[in-house]
Amino acid sequence: MTTTAVRTHEETVAGRLPGVWGLGLHQGVLELKQFFRQREQVVFTFAFPVVFLFLFASIFSDDVEGAGITASQLYVPAMMAAGIMSTSFQSLGISIAIERDEKVLRRLRGTPMPPAAYFLGKIWLVLVTGALETAVLLLVGTTLYDVDLPSDVGTWFDFAWVFVLGLTACALLGIAISSVPKSGRSATSVVVLPFLVLQFISGVYIAIDTIPDWMLNVGALFPLKWMCQGLRGVFLPESASVLEQAGSWEFGRIALVLGAWCVGGLLLCLLTFRWKNRRDG
Repeated sequence: MTTTAVRTHEETVAGRLPGVWGLGLHQGVLELKQFFRQREQVVFTFAFPVVFLFLFASIFSDDVEGAGITASQLYVPAMMAAGIMSTSFQSLGISIAIERDEKVLRRLRGTPMPPAAYFLGKIWLVLVTGALETAVLLLVGTTLYDVDLPSDVGTWFDFAWVFVLGLTACALLGIAISSVPKSGRSATSVVVLPFLVLQFISGVYIAIDTIPDWMLNVGALFPLKWMCQGLRGVFLPESASVLEQAGSWEFGRIALVLGAWCVGGLLLCLLTFRWKNRRDG
């Protein structure tokens, strides 16, 4: 066989091999199968924000003065934002740290699979689980707490980009923070603590108008506050915008901040991600 024929044969074989996107989709299917096989994890992931929504909406159910909504309705988009961050930032930050500690990442790095396919698989996982959790919370909100669905395409478009940018930013931050824990055992405490603090200062558990300005300014440095604000702008009436720190939904600023976090999160991942633990060299 001539050199040209050999090259042509190799190119033909290479063309039949799945590309990065195909491998990423396959990896995503494997990630989803693993996730849904762990029943306790599935129940906890989807039930946790629903239970908290029910608790807070039951305790604080009075009308919000001057906003034209009830406190229960205020909690629905906030819990949706927290659910998005939970299925992306918290989930990836903990799971990747554990996989690194168990040397799963080290073994994957030694295979012919492109590194990008591994991360694409994780993105498929958080995209599907984030969409499902958002749908569950939206169903509960519209059924029990009289939250109205948007009636025009433009508002649904706002929901779509807030969801995608927020999920992407939080997923990238989750990948970046996965390199902070020294072991898989410490991953939960390292990841959950900042997420819990952010929920309190970003308007998830406490109404924006009752949080001190300096705390809001700290929360405004991170994506969760802007996801909460964006989802409130989608699912609550315009009258509720008076509760915001700026007195408006600020969709332009939300897009700018979440987009900046997507770029910044990607840079953090490139600078900090490790395939091996520190003790492995």
